[in-house]
Amino acid sequence: MNHFINAVERFSKLLGYLSAFFLMIGVLVVCHMVFSRFVLNQPTSWQTEFVTYILLASTFLGAPWVLLTRGHVNVDLLPLMLGPRARFLLCIFAYSSSTMLCLLLTFFSIGFWHEAWAADWSSDTMWGPKLWKAYIAMPIGFFAISLQYFVELICLITGRTPPFGIDDTTDQATVEASI
Repeated sequence: MNHFINAVERFSKLLGYLSAFFLMIGVLVVCHMVFSRFVLNQPTSWQTEFVTYILLASTFLGAPWVLLTRGHVNVDLLPLMLGPRARFLLCIFAYSSSTMLCLLLTFFSIGFWHEAWAADWSSDTMWGPKLWKAYIAMPIGFFAISLQYFVELICLITGRTPPFGIDDTTDQATVEASI
């Protein structure tokens, strides 16, 4: 089980690095676009669309890393107010339903990607890139976050991590201060 957990966490980290690289590329292309348009007075034809697609890929591929590092916005008022057992059950429900939702989105995004690939969809712009290349990030990202949610569920059930990252020994003053 440890090998599976470690493999999924390494995969999430790899996708996080790839996402950061894509974000960096997007920033460089925007800088190129601004320089070309306003300094050289040249038209830009592909930059806006490229940045849109690469930021889309960065978002989908970076989601598992955000979950791994608990980097998402978290409203933990309800979990802090609950007792340890209720918090555990709420976390089981949240991770289970999130895993199932992401698996469902994986299934439908695979169909969407396959349709774009099989029908040879291209963008309607002058640049006209093949859309399957942009859409492949969706099934990969949704599948990876499904795996990461499953790992979070395993770690919760086996006691490796506390529910919502909140230890049962949380000081009551912290709970009252957050209310």
